[in-house]
Amino acid sequence: MRFRAAGGLKVWVMLTPFTELRTAWESSVWPRGGTSRVLLGARTNSQFWGGIKRQFNSATITQAALQIDLVKCLVDNYAYLLHDTASGTTGIVDPSAAGPVVKALKEKGLSLDYILNTHHHWDHTGGNADLKKQYNAKVVGPRADQERIPGIDIALRDGETWMFGEQLMRVLDTPGHTRGHVSFYFERSKSLFTGDTLFSIGCGRLFEGSPEQMWISLSKLTALPDDTLVYCGHEYTMSNAKFALTVEPQNIALQSRAQQVKELRDKDQPTIPTTLREEKEFNPFLRPFSAELRKSLNVAAAASDIDAFAAVRAAKDRA
Repeated sequence: MRFRAAGGLKVWVMLTPFTELRTAWESSVWPRGGTSRVLLGARTNSQFWGGIKRQFNSATITQAALQIDLVKCLVDNYAYLLHDTASGTTGIVDPSAAGPVVKALKEKGLSLDYILNTHHHWDHTGGNADLKKQYNAKVVGPRADQERIPGIDIALRDGETWMFGEQLMRVLDTPGHTRGHVSFYFERSKSLFTGDTLFSIGCGRLFEGSPEQMWISLSKLTALPDDTLVYCGHEYTMSNAKFALTVEPQNIALQSRAQQVKELRDKDQPTIPTTLREEKEFNPFLRPFSAELRKSLNVAAAASDIDAFAAVRAAKDRA
């Protein structure tokens, strides 16, 4: 698959074909600091958005034997509890703190085998030491930033695959937010853990990288199948939607998403996961080609996508 990235760069990503997966949501309670689960199931007549049934109670997702539970941490961080039902392997992605993770594990009667970190920031690794000590779990993270990942045991490079139980996980270098940031893609379940690279209707701040790096990273992610579920590191969607409407106010898909986000957040419900297909429709950081967006930000029609992306990032930083 080929797609255009910054400055005309061609990026190639080789993907294994998949059968279409459907996701349905089962209602459950969304406690503060608690978990939300998503389960593969049959379609119903309930409200759908983007192919995922959205209910105002939280829910559970299982796809291709990978069970994913959202664990709320700190103020707006999301960690993700992963359980491969075929092998019994359990992991946590980006634990800000140990407490909410331990609680979720106890509720499910599970132990912990792996801690997966997308990058080194404390709000994604703060639980590493305590969880590793309590469960003797192995820490998995980016080789490019291994010196800053607390307790790292398994360091993985861009393009490497690693088996999480019976689940094949592919590592994608996605620098920009930090120089060593990675994203984790589980191919069978079409689940993508993006840390602070890609948010719903947003992307991470450029603390250590350039606009070009981040644009290439985002382009790498959007080359994955459109029905890939995106699990990001923060609940920033409401503020991201408000900003996006200032640069693409006529975007109908964005208007619809913003309304849905408001309804979910008014009920203290998560707006995650989203899908790559929908993000391409309303995320301004994935839409530097938009004529309306360029006009709003005074970006010339002849300017490169990287220049337009940089203008969007700069405007969001000022917002």
